[in-house]
Amino acid sequence: MCGTGDMRMQTENSIEHIRVEDLTMAYGDYVLQSNLNFTVNRGDIFIIMGGSGCGKSTLLKYMIGLREPEIGNIYYNGVDFYKSDPDVQESIMKSFGILYQSSALWSSMTLAENIALPLEEYTHLTKREINEIAALKLALVGLKGFGEYYPSEISGGMKKRAGLARAMALDPQILFFDEPSGNGA
Repeated sequence: MCGTGDMRMQTENSIEHIRVEDLTMAYGDYVLQSNLNFTVNRGDIFIIMGGSGCGKSTLLKYMIGLREPEIGNIYYNGVDFYKSDPDVQESIMKSFGILYQSSALWSSMTLAENIALPLEEYTHLTKREINEIAALKLALVGLKGFGEYYPSEISGGMKKRAGLARAMALDPQILFFDEPSGNGA
């Protein structure tokens, strides 16, 4: 059984950022979890813990828009994500940074190019500004000077940190981590 836990850094004026209501996660007739309810306030660090196969990665897929719930709702800042029109959903998704379990780096691109990708796609920054941000994000995760390396040239832990740098590229409001301590990170 998975469990939700949190390390609250609450203030008196906590603002609800994410609310999951009565979520049931299923693959066809196989129900993985049912009636999940939790709230994450702005500034909270919220952790989902559990054994292999209990649904942690599946929950992430529901929360970032890769799987639509058949039962339940997910709200961001009071907006029902799955009942919103596609433009609103896209806007909400742009506020996410995601560190995937396997880092999900493009093997044909350097680390700097991997980090630049969301900046090129979603901003109007110049190439120089994008390169500066990519270098800064790499430095923030301890990979200063590794921008020209390809994922195949670095260790698993370094790949995980490069994935984190990419997740932070757009300065998202919400960072989602799938197995953040895996792969030697």
